[in-house]
Amino acid sequence: MERTLVLLKPDAVDRGLVGEIITRFEKVGLKIAGLKMLQVGKEHAAKHYTEDLAQRRGQHVRDLMIEMISSGPIVAMVLEGVEAVEIVRKMVGTTEPKSAAPGTIRGDYSHVSFKHADSKKMGVYNLVHASGSVEEAPVEIAVWFAPEELHDHKPGYTKHTIAY
Repeated sequence: MERTLVLLKPDAVDRGLVGEIITRFEKVGLKIAGLKMLQVGKEHAAKHYTEDLAQRRGQHVRDLMIEMISSGPIVAMVLEGVEAVEIVRKMVGTTEPKSAAPGTIRGDYSHVSFKHADSKKMGVYNLVHASGSVEEAPVEIAVWFAPEELHDHKPGYTKHTIAY
């Protein structure tokens, strides 16, 4: 079983999409191993959006992402399942909402383009963060959850669909 981090960003919380997004993950059989709502400061946000992001996309982009994620409450969760990282990434859709396919979370619930965000000098409000790789997931999970906040349980519905 893999675990992956998902953050429902302030725009998802503000728009009342938390339950709907969580339901989509549960409907495919992903198990919630950890879940909490919190408001983070810029210092904590900087632990998530690391200097590596600045090296890849520029310090300006990192600063915008830190500003965006700390602008309101978020919901952090750890999902678990067979190849969970890949499944979640597929369900979330591409980072740019405008380019996300219909049927994905970003494709169904957001539409902002990188061009628009750049013109407004703001981060891209794309509802969700999802770990980008199997290697990245445990590092990100540790930023948001202490080990005792994660739960290992075997939901009854998995008896016939997933061998845990």
